[in-house]
Amino acid sequence: MTELSYREAFKAGIVEALESDPRVFIMGEDIGDYGGCYAVTKGLLEKFGKARIIDTPLAESGFVGAGIGAAMGGMRPIVEIMTVNFSLLALDQIINNAATLRHMSNGQVGVPLVIRMACGAGKQLAAQHSHSFEGFFAHVPGLKVLYPGTIADARQMLKQALDDPDPTIIFEHVMLYNRVEEYDEHQAIEEMHKAVVRRAGRDLSIFTWGGNLYKAMETAEQLKKHGHDAEVVDLRCLRPLDRNAIIESVKRTHKALIVDESWKSVGMSAEISATLAEEALYYLDAPIRRVCGQEVPFPYPEHLEMACIPQVDDIVQAALEMLGANETAKG
Repeated sequence: MTELSYREAFKAGIVEALESDPRVFIMGEDIGDYGGCYAVTKGLLEKFGKARIIDTPLAESGFVGAGIGAAMGGMRPIVEIMTVNFSLLALDQIINNAATLRHMSNGQVGVPLVIRMACGAGKQLAAQHSHSFEGFFAHVPGLKVLYPGTIADARQMLKQALDDPDPTIIFEHVMLYNRVEEYDEHQAIEEMHKAVVRRAGRDLSIFTWGGNLYKAMETAEQLKKHGHDAEVVDLRCLRPLDRNAIIESVKRTHKALIVDESWKSVGMSAEISATLAEEALYYLDAPIRRVCGQEVPFPYPEHLEMACIPQVDDIVQAALEMLGANETAKG
């Protein structure tokens, strides 16, 4: 066992990929000389050189397109987009090219590309650097969308993504980069498309991913003090969504609470709710609840930013209301 930060875990995964496969290279804004906006790639330029650690212009559509072309040509590029908000400048390349080329070529052309993006609020970076747009990309057939929340997933998911023949997007929550956990390098993670039960329980299922995972775990500990046993399910992969794991959890607990930092309207929480309504309605003993980000562009002031995203107290309150309402109904 060794202590490892989320940032160090991603970096170790990149180093392993570069050392083990000469086809792998990484490109993006400020990843070389500067060492990356969040210091994930710090020191890699000196170790691997400019041919494999490539600083790009501020032109997301251009360098994502270059990554797609390199992947089509047999390389295994890792493209870093500084923040998820900037990925909107490359939507044409990601959605109209990377996601469609295998289909449009009748399987003759693949795009084994990995795109990494920092995302999420909590750093006072305001409305052009703070959003969680994973639901946008999870909407698109042809893409795989990963959101590691644990150190082990941050360390090992990149390899699984690089081994996949299709484009994969990895989201990295900015508030996790400094988090440190013990990491067992000999312990393999689940396949990247599988959800994982991080805490087993019987009274309530909390579904979440990425930056909200630890808030959900803390919520479960607080609920324990109230005599309630919550299950926490880390979805990890938002496309393809592990619907079976969602349904099986609700079969055990009969209640579902979804925690999503993004907006409630037309988002991942709505998709999960619809899945449960369509396929597990008769297992539910209470209405589905969602704790989501407020539907505003993210503000700069810290107190307003914190008010805009789910906090542990919000999740606990929603859970207690669900559990209390259910107990009252039974009484």
